[in-house]
Amino acid sequence: MKTNYVCTSCGYYSSKWYGKCPECNEWNTFEEQAVESTVASKTTVKRRKTYDTPPSASKAKRISEIGISADRRFITGIGEFDRVLGGGLVKGSVVLLSGEPGIGKSTLLLQLCQTVGTNGSILYVSGEESPSQIKIRAERVGVDTENLKVLCETNISSVIPEMVGIQPDIVIIDSIQTMYDEDVASSPGSVTQVKQTALALINKAKEENISIILVGHVNKDGAIAGPKVLEHMVDAVLYFEGDRQHAYRIIRAAKNRYGSTNEIGVFEMVDDGLAEVENPSEMLMSQRPVNVPGSCAVCVVEGTRPIITEIQALATQTVYPSPRRLSAGLDYNRVALVLAVLEKRIGLRFSTTDVYMNVAGGLRLDDPSCDAAIAMALISTQKDIPIPEDLIVFGEIGLAGECRSVTGVEQRINEAERLGFKRIGLPKKSIDKLKKRSREIELCPIRSVYDLLKLAEN
Repeated sequence: MKTNYVCTSCGYYSSKWYGKCPECNEWNTFEEQAVESTVASKTTVKRRKTYDTPPSASKAKRISEIGISADRRFITGIGEFDRVLGGGLVKGSVVLLSGEPGIGKSTLLLQLCQTVGTNGSILYVSGEESPSQIKIRAERVGVDTENLKVLCETNISSVIPEMVGIQPDIVIIDSIQTMYDEDVASSPGSVTQVKQTALALINKAKEENISIILVGHVNKDGAIAGPKVLEHMVDAVLYFEGDRQHAYRIIRAAKNRYGSTNEIGVFEMVDDGLAEVENPSEMLMSQRPVNVPGSCAVCVVEGTRPIITEIQALATQTVYPSPRRLSAGLDYNRVALVLAVLEKRIGLRFSTTDVYMNVAGGLRLDDPSCDAAIAMALISTQKDIPIPEDLIVFGEIGLAGECRSVTGVEQRINEAERLGFKRIGLPKKSIDKLKKRSREIELCPIRSVYDLLKLAEN
């Protein structure tokens, strides 16, 4: 037996152990694996020399000869899940769903089995629970469809024949890290095993036109455990996000070969499982405090959906040698940028105060259009001036203090009007590009942070 070392982070192979991986620069990620040594025979060498010989019959087809079925997508019945996938689950595709432990991945997939079971069949393969444990959880979330079959197996050599025999519409593997191939000399969850079992499942999905959903564990850094190549092999990569202390969960697409990667699905954890949140703006703004400094409404666009949420700021006199800066739901670097611009351009002193930023509801915002709302919340808390309840702002802030235009302005304005806002602060350039029409809402042009200061004081 020959021994190799494999990096669990990137899959780099080496004949000797390294403390630091030369490929991904991660520390203490090498694991020892036993590999059977094979000696190439003379016949093998002869075969390799004939690789340049053309086949007797080519399998390649002209693209005009390839047909597409009319019902190539399978509607799961969970609207938020279908939205992230781009309109449903493509037949023959492989989707990787990952998230923190206890976030609700298995619960969501069991509920998906109930909705799909009305007009399709599902094979649920579990390598982590017994059949009775799955039955208990199914009763809790109300899953009783006759078209759901459960298989508790971790050997991929037993799972694939079941898939071929049953021919279900959807196969759920919970989780890919528990599957193993008995022909591979390594433990389940290792880089080699994850790669080998995933490849076998993907090949069978394409051959049999069966959709597969793989559940993936995450490591301590939040990345999907196993080789990075796993994300390249599958057709879609979905991240299930959320704080277990909050009731709301969000699904994001990091990769999608058949749809947009900008869409999100919003769910709420309730007693009997996960409930869809079709109107997240109303949900996020329902508990907004009134006439309290440091609270500002903002509208972001996630894919085709505008979402209005609340950004909160609190600045207090520091008792530490260096002020603290904490940010929940916002990029720390964006907050630091806005703080520096406000201190330099309009003279607000944050160098002696601790600053805490938060996005209500546990939502995470990466849209640069949040800069103006961050600045407004900071101005409000520093000057102890409440922002009017009917005011909402959005726009990107540059280092010179200017307010830059953003995309999706019409969508944001319509959403703000629907929720009853009377005034919108938005970049001057964005107002110039709007179509001329009568509006019941007042548009307040913002050229720079000076206009934000005037807007807050008025």
